[in-house]
Amino acid sequence: MFLIIGLGNPKKVYTGSRHNVGFQVVEALSRRLKTGAPVTKHRSLLFESEYGDQKLVLAQPLTYMNRSGLAVNELVAKYRLELSKILVIYDDLDLPPGSIRLRKQGGAAGHRGVESIIEALGTEAFPRLRVGIGKPPPGIEAADYVLQPLEEEAWKLIEPALGRAVEAVLVFVSSGLETAMNEFNRDLSSPGS
Repeated sequence: MFLIIGLGNPKKVYTGSRHNVGFQVVEALSRRLKTGAPVTKHRSLLFESEYGDQKLVLAQPLTYMNRSGLAVNELVAKYRLELSKILVIYDDLDLPPGSIRLRKQGGAAGHRGVESIIEALGTEAFPRLRVGIGKPPPGIEAADYVLQPLEEEAWKLIEPALGRAVEAVLVFVSSGLETAMNEFNRDLSSPGS
C-alpha cells in the first residue's frame, strides 16, 4: 500500500494558487485513476484506488499548509506505513516553473508544510516530489507569491508538470523510487524536465 500526499490549503480562495500544486497533482491523479468522490478522515480529504496490485490512498491534508504534519502523522500512524511507502508532493520555489524533482529525503528548504511534516514524523527520511513554481519577481515576498493564483503564462508552464507528476507517482508505485528518479529527474533548465 502507498500513501500519496499532496500539500496545499483547503479554502476555495487558495484554489489555483502556486502553493496548492500538491493538491492539484492529487486531483489529477484521482481523475486518472477514476477514484470517485473523496471522504474526509484523519484531518484529510482521502481518495482510495488501486494501481496494478497496489492499494493507493491519495490525501489532501485539511490542516492548512503550515500544519501539514498533524495530518501526515495521523495518516502514517493509521495505515501503519513505512516512510518509504509515502510520497509527499509540494511546490518548490527553487525549481524552474514546470519542472519536477523526486528525492529520497532532505530538509525543508524553508517550505513550512515540509517543516511541519519533518517535525511531526521526527525525520527527514521520506520520499518527496517537488513541483517547480520558480522564484517570485523582485519586490514580491515569497509568502505572497505562493498564495497568488497562477497567471495564464505561469499556468502554461505548470499544467504540463502536473501530468508528468502523475506519471512519476505511478512509476514510483509500480517500479520504485530509484526508477522514478532516473526517469523524471532530468535537466532542470527546461520546463520539459
